[in-house]
Amino acid sequence: MSTITTDDGTEIYYKDWGAGPAVVFSHGWPLSGDAWESQMVHLASNGYRCIAHDRRGHGRSAQPWNGNEMDTYADDLSELIERLELTGITLVGHSTGGGEVARYIGRHGTRRIAKVVLMGSVTPLMLKTDTNPVGLPIKVFDDIRANVAADRSQFFKNLTTPFYGVNRPGAKISQGIRDAFWLQGMQGGLKNELDCIKAFSETDFTDDLKKIDVATLIIHGDDDQIVPIGASAHATSQLVKNATLKIYPGGPHGLADTHKEQLNADLLAFLRA
Repeated sequence: MSTITTDDGTEIYYKDWGAGPAVVFSHGWPLSGDAWESQMVHLASNGYRCIAHDRRGHGRSAQPWNGNEMDTYADDLSELIERLELTGITLVGHSTGGGEVARYIGRHGTRRIAKVVLMGSVTPLMLKTDTNPVGLPIKVFDDIRANVAADRSQFFKNLTTPFYGVNRPGAKISQGIRDAFWLQGMQGGLKNELDCIKAFSETDFTDDLKKIDVATLIIHGDDDQIVPIGASAHATSQLVKNATLKIYPGGPHGLADTHKEQLNADLLAFLRA
């Protein structure tokens, strides 16, 4: 397996496919780099080097007790990029991974970055606060924590319903895709996944987004039941300079699977532009 060891001794797994300009993918919670496989195969087959890591505590990476928050996630991503000596990168982040990408730029800048894609991203802030009235109440995330702690296996199985829009008329989501979600979720560490709930829901990425100064594509489904579009994509597009917002009508949160062909085409067009 391909791994790096971070400065705090955490082993981070990554996959590295293809050759050409680098595209680095950051996955959502509670998944792993495998969530991007369809996009990686497509782009690597079209002349790009595609790299996806498993966030600490997720997938095949180590499960440290500490560091399960956005600053460290961003620093882990930075260490991966530095170790592989990548430049001219397109960063692609989904959901929690969108926050990781934003925080990476907030902490490390865009010296190595050419373009950014934020898909179903948790930015700028998911939690409802006095200054973010369009966010979700803390009870939503407390309930997630309670359910994960009580029986995360069943919770992850149930979560595939809103994640892929299985509860919508005409939805065509295979049991295999739902099982793959469950499998990725169960690879992670319970402590890490519990900590990550706070990281993706309570971190404010407003200042990070304002530091993005490269071409940015924001993709979001307008029927996203996990990260509602109003408090996320619409708000993010107002904060990022040079941002293009592309809305997938009827799209759920799991666009990498439900809208695979459209997403693959949009990513390739953005990379080539």
